[in-house]
Amino acid sequence: MSGSRVLGTGSALPRRVVTNAELAETVDTSDEWIVARTGIRQRHIASADETTSTLATAAARAALADAGVEASSIGLIVLATATPDNTFPATATKVQAALGCQGGVAFDVAAVCSGFLYALATADSLLRTGMAKRALVIGAETFSRILDWEDRTTCVLFGDGAGAVVLEAPSGEAGGKDAPGILGTKLHADGDQHDLLYVDGGPSTTQTVGHVRMRGPEVFRHAVVNLADVLKEVLEDNGLTPDELDWVVPHQANARILDATARKLGIAPEKVVVTVQDHANTSAASVPLALDVARKDGRIKAGDLVMLEAMGGGFTWGASLIRM
Repeated sequence: MSGSRVLGTGSALPRRVVTNAELAETVDTSDEWIVARTGIRQRHIASADETTSTLATAAARAALADAGVEASSIGLIVLATATPDNTFPATATKVQAALGCQGGVAFDVAAVCSGFLYALATADSLLRTGMAKRALVIGAETFSRILDWEDRTTCVLFGDGAGAVVLEAPSGEAGGKDAPGILGTKLHADGDQHDLLYVDGGPSTTQTVGHVRMRGPEVFRHAVVNLADVLKEVLEDNGLTPDELDWVVPHQANARILDATARKLGIAPEKVVVTVQDHANTSAASVPLALDVARKDGRIKAGDLVMLEAMGGGFTWGASLIRM
């Protein structure tokens, strides 16, 4: 059976742009140091009136407009975030209320930078069961709220933003590799790697929000291996090779990780969508945000074969193959 189809995409970014030069005024770093190690040149930082739910709602509205469908047709909202507005209720329910499509299903998914892929797979599975006819899958973060701004090894890496896609349930007809829709997804997790990338707080442990802590070199090594392996898994399941892909839309963590993963798979650099220079690492928002940018600027077109991939704290990682 054909997979759930992507009808539209949307994104939203905070108003404030913080360049490396501006960051260097308060943090012991420099534009040259950040660019050389990460490829990042700027990031968007949320103001007091901008939250994960407001960014998610703006991205959702943009995706609905792109798809040409009404919010009332949405029966499922799955929102991936590591920075919810509240411990509970789910931020997805705030988006649901803002859009005026109450009565369906709405919940959050927590898988950090892999969150959007986990959310996409969850929504696709629920649509296949007939739970809803259309879904909004959103990745949204205000990661700046959990950064230690005195830790230059982490605070320079992240930004805020949101991205969303509208999914429509499979038609029920026989599909194939040329039919539009999600062709396959693989997800993984390895909890043994918890201490390499985590937040040192939480309601059940410290009763605080906490800050991001990361052992960068170890994360880099795991990311390159895990991402290359999961991309190969999805391709092999579909009888495809890397050179048959039109585009790879990776999690925008670090330009060096993107380059190393592409080289390991033999994927031409010009097939990799890179937005990290403009947005930094927006965690669960980075994949849908990059997907929307590449669709809106005309790179990704209907019929293209696109691989989404991401890895985040946990560790969690995954990849999803989509015919647009």
